[in-house]
Amino acid sequence: MQQQIAVVTLGIADLVRSRRFYSEGFGWTPVFANEEIAFYQMNGLILGTWLEAKLAEDMTRTSFGGPGAFALAHNVGTAEEVDAVIAALEAAGGRVLRPGDAPPHGGYRGYVADPDDHAWEIAWNPAWPIDAEGHVTFGA
Repeated sequence: MQQQIAVVTLGIADLVRSRRFYSEGFGWTPVFANEEIAFYQMNGLILGTWLEAKLAEDMTRTSFGGPGAFALAHNVGTAEEVDAVIAALEAAGGRVLRPGDAPPHGGYRGYVADPDDHAWEIAWNPAWPIDAEGHVTFGA
């Protein structure tokens, strides 16, 4: 089986609030949106933000326990960009979980929660190059 992920869908409470975070914070434009879902074309996959009740209904679940133990990551080209992206996300309704700093393993990173408490790591890793299409390659 091919090793790939096609779509990541996040359950959200308020589509307008969520679109503000992703559009104004990251600068992303949805490729499709209606009153309950927005899709963003990424570099090789699609990010969906869907009203949590509709997502649960689609899965035939009654509810969710909230955001899980995971973080999505957005890598940038320099350490300075980490702080700039974190500031933009906070201004667009995000909550800083950890300001940018240098972890023991190298690079520079910080964490921001979106308005629905999904964690985003904003990171620069000098060993992980980013190509022109935004693809990150795992480095040593």
